[in-house]
Amino acid sequence: MKVVDQFKTMGTWPVFLTAISTILGAILFLRFGYSIAHIGLFQTLLIILLGHLVTVPAALAVAEIATNQKVEGGGAYFMISRSFGLNIGGAIGITLFLSQAISVSFYIIAFTVSSRSIVSWVDLNYGVLIEPLWINLSMMGLLTLLMLTKGANVGVKALYFVVAALCTALLFFFFGTGPGNPVLDPMATIPEFITVPETGEVIQRFTFFEVFTFIFPAFTGIAAGLGLSGDLKDPRKSIPRGTIYATIVGIVVYVAVAIKLWYSAPLESLATDELFMEQISIWPPMIAIGLAAAAISSALGSVMIAPRTLQALAVDGVFPGKISIWLSEGKGERQEPVRASIATCIIGFAFVAIGDINAVAKIISMFFMVTYGAICLVSFLEQMAADPSYRPTFKSHWSISLVGAVLCFVLMFGMNTPYAIASILVMVLIHAWVSRKGGNKQGGMVRLFRGIIFQITRSLQLALQMSDDDDLQSSTGWRPFVLSISPDSFKRNEGYDMTRWIAHKYGFGTYMHYIKGFLNEETSNEASISHKKLIERSRGGGSRVNLDTIISPSYTSAIAQCVQLPGLSGKGNNLFLMEYDPSHLENRDQLLNNLNILKAVDLDLLLLRSSGRSFGNKQDIHLWITPDDKCNASLMILLSYILQGHPDWNQSSISVFFICDGSDDQHATHLQAQIVEGRIPISEQNIEIVEVNNQVEKVTQILHRSGSADLVVLGFDFDSSKAEDFEIYNGLGDTMFVYASQPKLIQ
Repeated sequence: MKVVDQFKTMGTWPVFLTAISTILGAILFLRFGYSIAHIGLFQTLLIILLGHLVTVPAALAVAEIATNQKVEGGGAYFMISRSFGLNIGGAIGITLFLSQAISVSFYIIAFTVSSRSIVSWVDLNYGVLIEPLWINLSMMGLLTLLMLTKGANVGVKALYFVVAALCTALLFFFFGTGPGNPVLDPMATIPEFITVPETGEVIQRFTFFEVFTFIFPAFTGIAAGLGLSGDLKDPRKSIPRGTIYATIVGIVVYVAVAIKLWYSAPLESLATDELFMEQISIWPPMIAIGLAAAAISSALGSVMIAPRTLQALAVDGVFPGKISIWLSEGKGERQEPVRASIATCIIGFAFVAIGDINAVAKIISMFFMVTYGAICLVSFLEQMAADPSYRPTFKSHWSISLVGAVLCFVLMFGMNTPYAIASILVMVLIHAWVSRKGGNKQGGMVRLFRGIIFQITRSLQLALQMSDDDDLQSSTGWRPFVLSISPDSFKRNEGYDMTRWIAHKYGFGTYMHYIKGFLNEETSNEASISHKKLIERSRGGGSRVNLDTIISPSYTSAIAQCVQLPGLSGKGNNLFLMEYDPSHLENRDQLLNNLNILKAVDLDLLLLRSSGRSFGNKQDIHLWITPDDKCNASLMILLSYILQGHPDWNQSSISVFFICDGSDDQHATHLQAQIVEGRIPISEQNIEIVEVNNQVEKVTQILHRSGSADLVVLGFDFDSSKAEDFEIYNGLGDTMFVYASQPKLIQ
């Protein structure tokens, strides 16, 4: 049997009422006629479309989040923070709270407009002119008193009467008749300047984005019901249903009101009288009553939601210690957010004092826009990241969230570029502050982007793997997918360094630390510790190498295991690197003893002999190419060029020495031509043909000319090489012996 909190008694209907009472709010009465006059019917309908293309994706995203886990108080903030982490939730939650809090003042100012007939009557009969500011402050005071003494339940009960008044006002409007529009052109607008006959005031026609800014608060009511999450019996069912139902009704009413206004009134009248709906209604006072009800209901909705958002933020410790403690405390068994309500009302009083409904609309439009944009963006990123822990029962498509996010940020800059930049900057700074305060344990954008990177990488690897095109492995489109295995990872860095240099710009690299033994708890723990050490060593060095460990009873079995593993590229590895210390030759001998394994998988081989110099200044690369290196030569040249792609080697120079016996230098001439045609950055003065008569002369020349080189590259014969063939070059610095399974095309 499902246990329900005794204080959570609300269902779908309050969510619908809260949302619809805000949707059918003050903007509908005050600014839709205004919009038609300034930009025409067609562009007004376009604003309705754009507004819903922003808010509907945000509402669907939040409704999706609401079905992902148990929902408590705090509305959209709680859901977002629990799904995406406190970093993201705190950034969105603070801007959302400010939007909700400032909205209270917006609706109070709108209420004052509805009372203009009463103000005029008092002035006419008693000679007392009541300033709008005093009405604003008085209503704000009454609203504050109501929330501090009665709480959310009174607000919800009042919504029934509000919605009834709204429906009645709209019915009176739709069944009424106005003077009619003599110019039934949906593109028609007022002139750039018109004069109000009664006052002589000159009105300038607003632009599309200016009107959009004034009207956008009308669409924010879509998510109003989310703030009641803590008072709902089944928020995962009530929130999506109530929100979607209210959205559908709102769209129908918006379009119908816009068309009715356009058909029933001259554009000049709509521009000069912001409440011209009274002239169309069957009973004019009902419009003022409807506006008053709409303004008060929207204000009630905002003042109910904003404190709960603020209280939830405080409970999570988003604010500094004492502030969070003070704001988080509630009153009574329901934990009514009295202190958070005080803070909300203080903000409301501050913005009520501004008194200009258009100025306040600009502020809340931008805050809501950046909030909705962030919600849509996070929803899109979450769906792209495909986190298995994200399992909502109600699902919105990722494309809807993407459209909402893109439109939000595009429209923000269209509305007001400085405001847009400031809003985004505030959001980023809040996220950074919360992240620093809470640490990485609480998730955030880093987690989302890691998930997205994983998905992209996975897709690309699978695409490459399934591709029939083998250019990445072929001689014509060759790039290095290097695999290195070493038991001496923490004794010398040369093998790891060479791996990361080769993989840096043009390929992929995998470095495996070899642990001798059988897989058991002890060796597994050792492998885990070694892996962490490898990662720590690589931090800050710009390494682009995959680091891992391999446990195996012998080096032979380790090689056999690793060469069968898939590479990061999705195409497997094509280059095997092993490093050894000449004072400890067992590693070299192990490689030589296992050449048959490597030959069986058709890998290119690199045998790196470390000298202890750590590649010196990384300035000089010497290549020695013999007539026996017809297959190796191209790989030797390409590897030298690839090394220069790393910042450590980008200032180095490559010198090429072609060894011949004087009778045949065609191979050298051919390679020279390839270097030039292939645009390998080797100066002609650094290319030299060296004539020798025997092996002794060859070795002597190499030792003499390259003894001080930072890296010497030599070819070796896979089938005939012996241990002594490598020992004769011990007088050199760091030396890399290269074997190519097939020639590579340089051009």
